[in-house]
Amino acid sequence: MKPSEMFSHWKRVRNGLFYTIDLFNDDELHYIPEGTSWPVGRTMLHIADTEDGWFRYAVKKELEEWPSQYILENYPTRVAIKEVLTEVHERTEEFIDALEESDLTRIINAPWGEEFPLGWIFWHVLEHEIHHRGELSLILGLLGREGLDV
Repeated sequence: MKPSEMFSHWKRVRNGLFYTIDLFNDDELHYIPEGTSWPVGRTMLHIADTEDGWFRYAVKKELEEWPSQYILENYPTRVAIKEVLTEVHERTEEFIDALEESDLTRIINAPWGEEFPLGWIFWHVLEHEIHHRGELSLILGLLGREGLDV
């Protein structure tokens, strides 16, 4: 099975993330829930940081360092955040479309000295997005609203 087929459900996860992002108001992007350290919008952008970090820095070595340009001041609206998430994910989809199943066992030597199978990296980044999508949904509950329920 091609990796693009194996990870095709990522589109559904991303649609759920965008649905969840749209449940916030732009003025809530700076809201910091009690007991956490990041504003809501920063959590959303962290998904882009991580995806670009793993694929463009760790795997493809296109970046000199882990990306840090996705800061809330540069992406102050839900529309801007969704645009950068789309841009980052389109690069990931182009990358995965070119892969064969056998590529997933390729060992990636990360710049920080650890080794990871490429397949593990894909699962890790997808799981990371699901985790933070759930966190954002929980924050909506703290704000007295319904979050994602799929």
